[in-house]
Amino acid sequence: MRTLGFGKFAVAVVASMLLAGAGRAADKIKVGKSVPFAWMFQVIDVGTETGIFAKHDIELEVSSFAGDARMQQALTAGSIEIGLGGGPGIGFMAKGVPAKAIAAFANQPKSIAVVVPFDAPYKALSEMKGKKFAVTTAGSLTDWLIRRGAAAQGWKPDDITIVALGGLETFLAGLKTRQVDALMLATEVTFSLEARKEARILETMDKYAPKFHTHLLFARDDMIAGKPEVVRRFLKAFFETIAFIKANKAKSVEITARSLKLPVADMERTWEGQIDMFNVDGSFSPEAMAVLRASLVEMGIVDAPPKDEDVLMTKYLPVKP
Repeated sequence: MRTLGFGKFAVAVVASMLLAGAGRAADKIKVGKSVPFAWMFQVIDVGTETGIFAKHDIELEVSSFAGDARMQQALTAGSIEIGLGGGPGIGFMAKGVPAKAIAAFANQPKSIAVVVPFDAPYKALSEMKGKKFAVTTAGSLTDWLIRRGAAAQGWKPDDITIVALGGLETFLAGLKTRQVDALMLATEVTFSLEARKEARILETMDKYAPKFHTHLLFARDDMIAGKPEVVRRFLKAFFETIAFIKANKAKSVEITARSLKLPVADMERTWEGQIDMFNVDGSFSPEAMAVLRASLVEMGIVDAPPKDEDVLMTKYLPVKP
């Protein structure tokens, strides 16, 4: 009987290992978006459609919610393992949600605007003292941003009224019926409203928070502890997808227009307006984190800014796609 020499045996072993790896089942991760309509959250959709997550042996089960608070409730319940949410979401960690922010993927909030009825007389936020503003949920990114904008005008907290309306349909209904005077809304959604002369962007919020992390990735503590390599692969795929979006405008616009059911022209405007918001390696900026920690005190979520170790997990950073 013929026997394999050592060299041929080694080649056979390596080949069998590669075949076994190719047949390995992908790790399934339950991922939640705090809202379904944010363009920057479509990293998940682009990475799935282009096969980037599959390349890293990741299969995603995706859910969407009506704001940060609802998503954080899902993290607490364990119905999702990783969440895409707003920077002020670290406040939920400070209040006991069993999760940590594991990466920052978007910086200054160019993507969020004060949106008013198309025929409203206002030309700037400074003219809207005493008005009602819709946010997704209490303690959310939109909640904090309008408070930040109001404070920049020198107004007291009770000089505006904040109304938590949840999802997009209730947002638009609230504006149409004049239940509120303005929405804190994603710019990409507003472009179509402007075309139909239903609403218009008054101003975007980046000037009120130029050093900021608009969006963070959160992971449950038990996933961080029990599946660190799965988290690492997820992050690698996620930031590889961001690199793809930055380098491939036409394809990413095509995918996001389809996933959000919005016109291609709106997605082109969105890509151009938001592409430089992306944080390419997930790292937390000390300046941005100082603003975020202070925001929790400003909103009365905590009495003192939380320590980084209580709300962040930085062992995966920087991410190198």
